[in-house]
Amino acid sequence: MIPKPDLLAQAQKLDTRALGEIYDLYSPRLYRYAVRLLGDACTAEDCVAETFSRFLQALQKGRGPRDYLQAYLFRTAHNFIVDHYRHESPESILDDDTPDCQNTEENACLNIRQHHVRGALLELTVDQGQVIALKFLEGWENEEIARALNKPVGAIKSLQHRALAHLQKILLDDEV
Repeated sequence: MIPKPDLLAQAQKLDTRALGEIYDLYSPRLYRYAVRLLGDACTAEDCVAETFSRFLQALQKGRGPRDYLQAYLFRTAHNFIVDHYRHESPESILDDDTPDCQNTEENACLNIRQHHVRGALLELTVDQGQVIALKFLEGWENEEIARALNKPVGAIKSLQHRALAHLQKILLDDEV
């Protein structure tokens, strides 16, 4: 097993064992992140696949992350999610054919609220969205987020504060 600090260096050399270890380490986390924001398991799987495809393509071109691999992967997944919602028609947001949905009024209301919150999250800046998702969906501490995003802890707190205020405004304005 490759030591963690050497993992990215080995991956940059396209070492298949390192790439496999990175996939095993990060794919479950990326999947949880994507399914929470997308609300659909199949699309979340597509997000994870596309994230690693983009990562591998970047490495093959001699690009990609030099450090902060986790932040790079989550940012790539976040970009996929944002693109997904940009291309999704408003009608498809309300048209949920997932097998566990029983078309009850309660499930419909829950589904609409979830899509509404996801839409509100996507109105945040990229940095705000990442901070909120990592803090509240992934349970990271501010110090971890700061390291991952290469920002001071104070900036993370400020991004979080502005994001929560913006989300509150969006969600409360839409209720009226």
